[in-house]
Amino acid sequence: MHVKKPFGWIALIAILFLSAGCQRTYYKVWETLGKEKRHLLRGQIEKARDDQQKASEEFKDALTRLKEMYGYEGGDLEKMYNRLSVDYQNCVQRADQVEMRIGNVQRIAEDLFKEWKREIDQIGNSEFRSKSNRQLQATQVRYARLEKAMLAARTRMTPVLNNLQDYVLYVKHNLNAQAIGSLKSEVSDIEADVQRLITDIHQSVREANAFLEEFETEPA
Repeated sequence: MHVKKPFGWIALIAILFLSAGCQRTYYKVWETLGKEKRHLLRGQIEKARDDQQKASEEFKDALTRLKEMYGYEGGDLEKMYNRLSVDYQNCVQRADQVEMRIGNVQRIAEDLFKEWKREIDQIGNSEFRSKSNRQLQATQVRYARLEKAMLAARTRMTPVLNNLQDYVLYVKHNLNAQAIGSLKSEVSDIEADVQRLITDIHQSVREANAFLEEFETEPA
């Protein structure tokens, strides 16, 4: 009888080691599953890209909710506030998730490039060594563009989250039609901030796709 390897549990254990900062153990666990650093980097970049796309949608949802409130024409203000508060919390959690993903990408990329450099030094054939070194340098250049774009998008999230928090607290303390109506004159600033954030996220996603398209995970 064939017994399947408990891939899911092993993967979960590996992730816990990464979160705890136990890099060496994390890599060894994945190696038992046939996954090397290049596979792990690709996987984490894909997850970071996907989480950024989800963040874009959640920030847009929060902005839409806010605009619904300043266009208030009657209804349950308490319910509207609760929905806005949930949207804000979703944005906070997603931003934290994006930050965690970016950290994972950075750690694995750094370790991959160090390993790659050590292995180049072990290559005796000068032509092979030169070719591998060029590949490493080209990959590092592409990764630097990706990292810059990811960090720019995450950095842009902070002021937007701060502004959203201000609105959530203001609405919480002023659940009346007059106060809600006054939001209309203020919301244009956060709308512009959200649009800039979405632009940065789209740029980061494009860089991730470009990197993944050229990044080889299988030996030639």
